[in-house]
Amino acid sequence: MKLNYLLLDVFTQEPLKGNQLAVVTKADGLLDGEMQDIAREFNLSETVFLLKPQAERNSAAVRIFTPYTELPFAGHPTVGAAVVLGLQNKVSAVRLEEKIGLITALFEKSDKRSGEARFALPRLPSRIADLNDRLGMAQALGIEVEDIGCDLYQPAVFSAGVTFHLVPVRNAEVLRRIKINPGLWSKVFSHDHSSAYVFTLTPDEPENDLAARMFGMDIGEDPGTGSAAAALIGLLAEHATLANGQADYVLRQGHEMGRPCRITVQLRKDKDVLIHGGIGGHAVIVGEGVLDLGD
Repeated sequence: MKLNYLLLDVFTQEPLKGNQLAVVTKADGLLDGEMQDIAREFNLSETVFLLKPQAERNSAAVRIFTPYTELPFAGHPTVGAAVVLGLQNKVSAVRLEEKIGLITALFEKSDKRSGEARFALPRLPSRIADLNDRLGMAQALGIEVEDIGCDLYQPAVFSAGVTFHLVPVRNAEVLRRIKINPGLWSKVFSHDHSSAYVFTLTPDEPENDLAARMFGMDIGEDPGTGSAAAALIGLLAEHATLANGQADYVLRQGHEMGRPCRITVQLRKDKDVLIHGGIGGHAVIVGEGVLDLGD
């Protein structure tokens, strides 16, 4: 059995930056366990499998696996899959059947191996819980208690399909010097995958509005996490200084890892209620190959 695959760098226009992604382009016939084994073989934060869609008008069915589990939704795999299908099919709109639901991504080609995709969240973020153990969070992150909190933002648990502990910190310098304490981690960040998205405002950085780092999902640190940025939209919306209209943000992630990512974030409110959230970014194909799995 031979399977074609592409390697992409996502949330970047520059090869060898951003968040890595493997896309298996014709995965029909693979069993769930085989997809999981292939994702473990690639050992990237996520691997995408493209299959024939259930509805003919859609572009593809999409399965998303970390090395350890399947996810119902993830941001950089959605952007990467949309860029691959946009380039292959020469279309400006890509309809993806994911576990969480149907996602329509708008695609704009940059060149023959790269482009930008933007999509509306299939599920708006919701607040799951407050986070009140500030001492525990500080110890788990290797920072001071007074470093937690940024402007009006306070720690909370949100999900837009995947659950994240959102932890605002005082500034980018605090973000940079985080040092994880694994012994405390799962006790302090106890929801679902024990994943924490630590973020801050960046008023001194003209290129972006926010900076973040993501720890967890059984992969350590992740360079660029669209599903976490999607969860963050819920917290941003609570404090956005508009009751009606749209707010746009640029978020950087992965700089501390040497894999800088640029994620665009959008929210829209009507009568002070969040009615739309969006994520976007570029992706570039950096390699291709064939998996040879024998007979």
